[in-house]
Amino acid sequence: MPKWLEWAKQIQAISQTGLAYGKDMYDIERFEMLRDLSVEIMQTYTEAGEEKIRELFANETGYATPKVDVRGVVLNEDGAMLMVRELADGAWSLPGGWADIGLSPKEIAVKEVREESGYEVEAVRLLAVLDKKFHDHPPSPHHVYKIFILCRLTGGAAQIGLETTQVGFFAQDALPPLSVERNTERQIQTMFELARGERSDVLLD
Repeated sequence: MPKWLEWAKQIQAISQTGLAYGKDMYDIERFEMLRDLSVEIMQTYTEAGEEKIRELFANETGYATPKVDVRGVVLNEDGAMLMVRELADGAWSLPGGWADIGLSPKEIAVKEVREESGYEVEAVRLLAVLDKKFHDHPPSPHHVYKIFILCRLTGGAAQIGLETTQVGFFAQDALPPLSVERNTERQIQTMFELARGERSDVLLD
């Protein structure tokens, strides 16, 4: 991760937490200046405009915490893995998305698989909890934990969702172009190993 992005994220987190808990008016002013500085750094090194940066990067309130991305790992009877083609970039990923308030990780995995692929599944067990910064994803304005949950097919049929354009099962040696913002090839290969029980440990960064 570029140092400028790391600095911007740290400054943003400090300012967000300070604005949430600060009482002194002068401290509040300084934390607002820090937030503005984090936006300026992002604006300098990216092509996104100030309004977009503030909306996605510097618009949250409360204590700053990592965002959580939950992915369902589903194999069919032939051992191929369920993937969906993302509307956002035209590439493929495991079904999943941001964690929803009020739902457990297992509930989120089941919900995301159903909404993005049309298949009904049962969440079976945790495969991995990964920190996005340790993997070959494009730079991100957020600090993200990725949770991968093994799911068992119980019914349904292939059906695209609001954010997907195609649904398919892919063999380990025949993967489609991947949406690396969401999952890397190394992660997918590892999920095959974990889902088949070739590794018994829960992978943890």
